[in-house]
This record gives sequence, C-alpha cells and structure tokens, in this order.
Amino acid sequence: MSRDPFDPFAQLLDRDRALAVLRDAVSGADDGELFLERSTAETLVYDDRRLRNSNYTAAQGFGLRAVRGEVTGFAHSTEISDASLRRAAETARLAVGAGGGVAADPAPMQVRPLYAAIDPAEGIPFARRIELLREIDDYARALDPRVVQVTASIATSLQEVFILRPEGGLAGDVRPMARLNVAVIVENNDRRESGSHGGGGRVPLAGLMDPAHWRPAVEEALRIALVNLRSVPAPAGVMDVVLGPGWPGILLHEAVGHGLEGDFNRKKASAFAGLMGSRVAAPGVTVVDDGTIPDRRGSISIDDEGTPPARNVLIEDGILVGYMQDRQNARLMGVAPTGNGRRESFAHAPMPRMTNTYMPGGDADPAAILADLKDGIYAVGFGGGQVDITNGKFVFSCTEAYRVKDGVLGDPIRGATLIGDGATALQQVRAIGNDMRLDPGIGNCGKQGQWVPVGVGQPTLLIGGLTVGGSAA
Repeated sequence: MSRDPFDPFAQLLDRDRALAVLRDAVSGADDGELFLERSTAETLVYDDRRLRNSNYTAAQGFGLRAVRGEVTGFAHSTEISDASLRRAAETARLAVGAGGGVAADPAPMQVRPLYAAIDPAEGIPFARRIELLREIDDYARALDPRVVQVTASIATSLQEVFILRPEGGLAGDVRPMARLNVAVIVENNDRRESGSHGGGGRVPLAGLMDPAHWRPAVEEALRIALVNLRSVPAPAGVMDVVLGPGWPGILLHEAVGHGLEGDFNRKKASAFAGLMGSRVAAPGVTVVDDGTIPDRRGSISIDDEGTPPARNVLIEDGILVGYMQDRQNARLMGVAPTGNGRRESFAHAPMPRMTNTYMPGGDADPAAILADLKDGIYAVGFGGGQVDITNGKFVFSCTEAYRVKDGVLGDPIRGATLIGDGATALQQVRAIGNDMRLDPGIGNCGKQGQWVPVGVGQPTLLIGGLTVGGSAA
C-alpha cells in the first residue's frame, strides 16, 4: 500500500495559526506541546489451517497538552482542523489556570533517524502474506508428526508523528514496526504442550518473510514445545537461579525498570525513591535504558515531547545514578529530561517510559556459571508476570526451565514461577555472563492503561536465593 507521507501542516493546518493557538493554550503554564499523528496497523492470524483473523485499523488525530506544576491539561481529537485545535486549547487552558507558570527550556528537537521511514508492508500483497502463513503451518507440521496445531501471525504498523512546541520547534518521525510469531502445540500419549517464538522490530516485513528468518523461528517454537512435552513438575523452595540471556531481561524490565521511572520516584511510590547515589545492586551490575539502538522495537528517533533519545545509565556498578524522565517530572525533580517521554497515541498524554532496557555483559563464561550452580534451576524463557512497583515484588512464570544439580542440566520443569523483589534480586547477583543479548523483538509495556513497544536484554545471570514456586520436590 503506497500513500502520501503525513504532513498535517501541508494538508490540514496552517503552521503559524497552530503555533499561535498552542502558545495561547500554554500561556501561564510551564510547558506543553501539540502532538499530531496518523497511524495504521494490520494483523493476520492463521490458526489451525485457516485464516482466523484479519484486522486493519487506521486513525489520525492530535493531542494538545498544557502543563503547570503537577497539573496537566490535555485534550485530543480525531479531527485535525483549526476549529478542533481551538476547542482543545480552551480545554487545556482551563485545566492549568492562568498565570504563575515558568516557561520550560526549549526541547532540542534533534531527530537522528534510527530506522527507515517506510511502510513496513508496502509492496507485499495481502495474498502473499496469507500464503506465507500457510507455508509456516505446513513446515511446522512436516517437522514432527506430534504437531497438532500451529498458530502463525503477522503484524505490521506505521506511526507518523509531528511534535510542535511553543517555542516554534517542529520535529517529525516515521515509525514502522513488523513482527512475525509462531506457536505450536504438540501431543504425545494424550499430553499436550506448547512453544512459541518470533520477533521483529522497526524493519521491513520482507526480511521477516525470508525463509532464512521464519524457518528457524518455527524450529525454535517446536523445540520449546518438545522440551515441555518431557518436562516434570517444578520443585518449590528457595534456591539459586541462573537466568539465560536475552528475553529473560523482561524480569529486569518489570521488577527494576518501572521502579526507575521518574514519576514513581518523584511521588515516593518506588522502592528506589530517595536512593540516588546509594548502592542498590551487587558490584558489577549496570542497568541501561537506550532508545538509540537502530531498528530495535523500543527505539525512537525522537520521544513524544520532542526530546532526542539517549543511552541513559540508571545503575552503574551497583550504584543508582539516574532515573528515566519526561519533561514534566524532570522539571519537578530539578534534572534534565532523558528522552523517555512516551505515549501510546495522540489520545494519551506522555509519561516516563522505558525504551530498550538491559544489563550489559560481564566477564564470566556462561558455561562456567551454570557449572557452578549446585542446586537450583536454569530459566531461559518467561511468560506472564506481575510486579508491585511500590516494593518491587514480582511473580514470573517460566515457559522454559531446567532443574540443575551439581552443575549438571537435568530435566526440564513445568509450572515454575520465580518470586522475589527487584531490589533484593539485584543485590544477590553473583555472576554476570559475557553473552549479553537483546530479545528478539516481542516486548510490549503497559503502564496506566497505555501500551508502548519496548526492548529488553541481559547476559546469563546467577541470582542467589530466589523463591521458586512449583510442586513440592
């Protein structure tokens, strides 16, 4: 599908008039912006040898925000017009009141493209995408006769945004996204187990449709399902845990990352509040949030307030050195914004959010880390989890894990959950592998009802004394 690029100031609005309305809306406020967006998204799901779902959505609109202290006036509309903009400005101005604001510093508005400005599905016919999903289904079933169900999906989206700021700065970003996922169910002797794999990023869909990409994804999903088919009930108790590299970084994202977002710390709602400059993790532990990695799912060429993204070090060698900030929380905390002001769409106000959050690698050999595990589990895949931001307590379910005794990898286990709290887990990191890896591009993060794409990553880690929930040994 080819179409003209989104340019609201050429197609729908006069830039000078829009700027005048925005300036009037933020008169007496500290900050604000006009965020304009056009987006499309398409998902195809092929399940059990038939196309189960085909969904296409398209939207456009704007959000206008005025900020004064801790108060936000925000209004949005799907109609991009002078009249709608004026009505939104009146609403935002009413919320923040008149007078008393201190004009915030201008945003840098420097856009360094980190991905191609493309429609990720352009040039790929609808029929070809369905044909690919059928090929995936056939390939999975041909690999093993125990495969009884295959679900394959393709998802693409394109978000085109412009941010106009009161000082006159204007920045735009074209944000593609593509993802391919495969899930299989295998059956043997009346027992069924599943496995899944996939990923993508801010890349063209064509690359994900290459057999060199999707066939290994199918094979990995099948491998995980077959591992689970021979799994035994998980033990229960407090034990040491080795986490594999890559996607297990989701535990770091949830149990630690949210606690390092500026708004939670300003409001004293985080387990890390008031600990700046203190030791919060074992020596050697560094945590980074980096929105500047090319083509990654969590990367942004500019954040949703007009601040360039950055590689932000949050914990360095175990010491808390920074939080992730949007403009409002940064101003209230007396620090600089970090390029982490993100929003789900034009209908949402921005807040501090993660981009790609990971732990850099150490110097330990992953094989040696596993060999040093006397009695515990090795967890390499995770599903759902829950976290309490106020204390960092988490519960995560393992989708692929193994029993380990005296350094020997034993039976795969099922039903294992990891229970602990982020602050304690960081203090109990005993070994950091040299194999840091980012996830394959599958992360989504929810906060206060808003969802944004994110990335995670970590090396192999040995964490002592986590509670493993399962069946009694």
